[in-house]
Amino acid sequence: IAVDKVVELMHRAHEPFTITAYPWARAYQMALQTDDTCVFSTSRTPEREDLFSWIGPVAHSDWAMFSRVDDKRKPKALDDMHAYTIGGYSNDATGEYLKLHGYKVNLAVNDSDNPQKLMNGHIDYWATGELLGKYLIGKAGLTGQIVPLFKFKLSELYVACNRSMSPQRIEKFNHILKEMNHDGSSELIEKKYQ
Repeated sequence: IAVDKVVELMHRAHEPFTITAYPWARAYQMALQTDDTCVFSTSRTPEREDLFSWIGPVAHSDWAMFSRVDDKRKPKALDDMHAYTIGGYSNDATGEYLKLHGYKVNLAVNDSDNPQKLMNGHIDYWATGELLGKYLIGKAGLTGQIVPLFKFKLSELYVACNRSMSPQRIEKFNHILKEMNHDGSSELIEKKYQ
């Protein structure tokens, strides 16, 4: 969803661009350190607010806790998770949030490593965006073996840009995104993935 929205946004802005997939931690550092570089989809948290210039939101994500289907413990809420090791990934807002609130978090380099870590018993549970989690489970061939237990937070997702990007460009991009929301383009993109 976010990729489609960003592509449409950049076309409407008549801006040259490239979109390249990198491991999250690397992409995040590139956006922090490289002029005219952005990273998405990024949760806009108080800890990150002053690090970037923000465009969005471009999508929403429910954070969810995932479990092996054969796990008998079945915790029902985040408060039940303090005794367990939760899988996350480096520089991700979900893992940062859990660590900040005193949970034991085992960070992978890539979130795509976590379904197998869960199946192998290296982590007790796995926390990630609900849609991303379901996608990664399917990609790993583990559909039906890993299931969502509960949602614990709604996060708006943004494009986070290097602070060197001019405020005028950021304002222009946000204005175009609002136009996309108003004219129904964003909704049409979202419906393609439902």
